[in-house]
Amino acid sequence: MAVDILLGLQWGDEGKGKIVDVLAPTYDIVARFQGGPNAGHTLEFEGTKHVLHQIPSGIFHPHIQNVIGNGVVLDPIVFKTEMQKLTDRGVNAADNLFISKKASLILPSHKVLDRVSEEALGSGKIGSTLKGIGPTYQDKVGRVGLRVGDILADDFQDRYDRLVTRHRKMVEFYGQKLEIEAIEKDFFEAVAYLKTLKLEDTEYLLNDALKNGKRILAEGAQGSLLDVDFGTYPFVTSSTTLVAGACTGLGVSPHHIGEVYGIFKAYCTRVGSGPFPTELLDEEGEAIRQAGREFGSTTGRPRRCGWVDLPTLKYSIMLNGVTQLNMMKADVLTDFDTIKVCTHYKLASGELTDRLPHSLDGESIEPIYTEMPGWKVELNKIEQLENLPEAFNNYLSFLEEHLQVPITIVSVGPDRKSTIKREGITVN
Repeated sequence: MAVDILLGLQWGDEGKGKIVDVLAPTYDIVARFQGGPNAGHTLEFEGTKHVLHQIPSGIFHPHIQNVIGNGVVLDPIVFKTEMQKLTDRGVNAADNLFISKKASLILPSHKVLDRVSEEALGSGKIGSTLKGIGPTYQDKVGRVGLRVGDILADDFQDRYDRLVTRHRKMVEFYGQKLEIEAIEKDFFEAVAYLKTLKLEDTEYLLNDALKNGKRILAEGAQGSLLDVDFGTYPFVTSSTTLVAGACTGLGVSPHHIGEVYGIFKAYCTRVGSGPFPTELLDEEGEAIRQAGREFGSTTGRPRRCGWVDLPTLKYSIMLNGVTQLNMMKADVLTDFDTIKVCTHYKLASGELTDRLPHSLDGESIEPIYTEMPGWKVELNKIEQLENLPEAFNNYLSFLEEHLQVPITIVSVGPDRKSTIKREGITVN
């Protein structure tokens, strides 16, 4: 069997959690392959909203095994709290959750380092979530970090102390003090809790599952435009958010990759700093923000909003080899008389292109829009494909014509029931 991959095509917050929840019943395993508590995957069903940060979105289905892969950076304190919330809601997550021993640990000192280094950037700050993600990945690449499997070692305390001493010197370089004593007790209690769970060499678990004909869905975090190599650098995350990251973040060979589900919003959002060619800094942008409840599920920060951007989507589709598109939050645009779609950029030279230049600086490119009539119909009340308004279907067809990938799922509301499948859709 193959490993199907679900990932975001924009700057994150596309609605991946909901689609994983919708697709999960047909899979045996759901696995997270990168990112950490900076992710916020929102699921809504039976009138209740659930936000997952480190735990895979298949956790609400008792027949599914959930894997936190080696590419994830794990904060034990956040993880323990997240598990307790699931328990409080009647979900016995420990029964079907497996954690890679090779996943990196986020220490309290990583979060301090994240904060002081971000503060040092001043007006050029990246827009970090301050969850310690970047410093943890830096330690991983620098070959000095701690991993989940290390908590089983007799000398774990010594290893921890050595790394914290290193971090203390780095914090002092910024002219500040490393003060973590107040939360170290919580950290070691969370580590003790981690020891009670299923810590595995998950690369064997996943490859054995493939040999036995099991279906695996790999769940990405953040978005393709935040990829450390191909995103809007340096305003990116610290991991590989593309399909390639699933191979290195789970330990599966590329030849096992099957379907690639690319998730995008009917418009576009971004949190934090960095270029955003179609950003709306006017009443239209605020209208999208309020209608879409565009505030970060992890940070609570208001998201920047703008029209959908086809050059960036084409780029993400190319890099990931996307086979199916899923469009989210179409209902948010219900009240607009006119919908705009960015099809090209006009460069400073006057050239028109649908390719991403090296820099997406707003002063060097101008988005070129095609205007389409809005549908002015409350999509969240529609349950059948044949009842979608003509103007909305025209919008879908326009996107498919330019992107050359079928849109097979359309989300018209936050609840898992508000999902319309367009089976058998092809692109000419």
